[in-house]
Amino acid sequence: MKTTIDELLAFAAVVDTGSITAAAEHLGLTVSATSRTLSRLEEKLQTTLLRRTTRRLELTEEGAAFLQHARAILSMMDEAEEQMAARRMRPFGRLRVDAATPFMLHVIVPLVEGFRLRYPEVELELNSNEGIIDLIEKRTDVAFRIGALKDSTLHARPIGTSRIRVLASPDYLQRHGTPTKVEQLAGHALLGFTQPDSLNDWPLRDNDGDTVHIKPTIASSSGETLRSLALAGQGIVCLSDFMTRADRQAGRLVPLFARQTLDVRQSINAVYYRNTALASRITCFVDHVVGVLGSKPFDEQT
Repeated sequence: MKTTIDELLAFAAVVDTGSITAAAEHLGLTVSATSRTLSRLEEKLQTTLLRRTTRRLELTEEGAAFLQHARAILSMMDEAEEQMAARRMRPFGRLRVDAATPFMLHVIVPLVEGFRLRYPEVELELNSNEGIIDLIEKRTDVAFRIGALKDSTLHARPIGTSRIRVLASPDYLQRHGTPTKVEQLAGHALLGFTQPDSLNDWPLRDNDGDTVHIKPTIASSSGETLRSLALAGQGIVCLSDFMTRADRQAGRLVPLFARQTLDVRQSINAVYYRNTALASRITCFVDHVVGVLGSKPFDEQT
């Protein structure tokens, strides 16, 4: 007896969500139906794919090997169906997008008008979270993440890179002086992040050649809050180009340590789970973002 697509979908969903109950909810099935489907697949393959404990499910060695083939088959099916769907209809329905507040405000929001003109039947839901969210738990279709990716279960599409710079407002510099040496930062108000602490690593070297790690005078979880504080002349900040380009061009924020600044860039990716019902909406939105922004670093955008 041959394996069915429904069985592959159930197996992949259980792995992705971590439990049969969550997989059943994701697939719109009952827990018992999902459990029977998974058992039927193991019977056909005559092997155990998942070890069931009271707390969680774990892939066996055979399960991990079969999962790779299952994902490849499901991806090919999604692609084939998506190509057929694109021939007969325009994308429609609700598309839930998540991004940190600065990226949402400075990158996504300006692109909404053009996207809505091209795809008026897609209903956008834009949500901002400063931390990493679970896409399934938050019912999110596509998220934009900045920095290194850790979740290997997600599909990622590179959007671009964005350089980080040390900045201050002209008003702050006029009142407190312009630091020209890295060690002079100790005498200034420094604006930094509450978490993760790695965001307080600035692209500068100290006298020992180590990357400068600052202790914030004022700390916030939000880059947008830190930008507002810097614009208000409350201190020196280190932020990504995608959120400060307009400020730099208008002279509201001035880059410091031009010669000493290291070329440190944050990668930006669109991440999502493959899902036949939503792939068209995801694809057209990510394509629109890439099409408008291109793949250039954000410091080169015009």
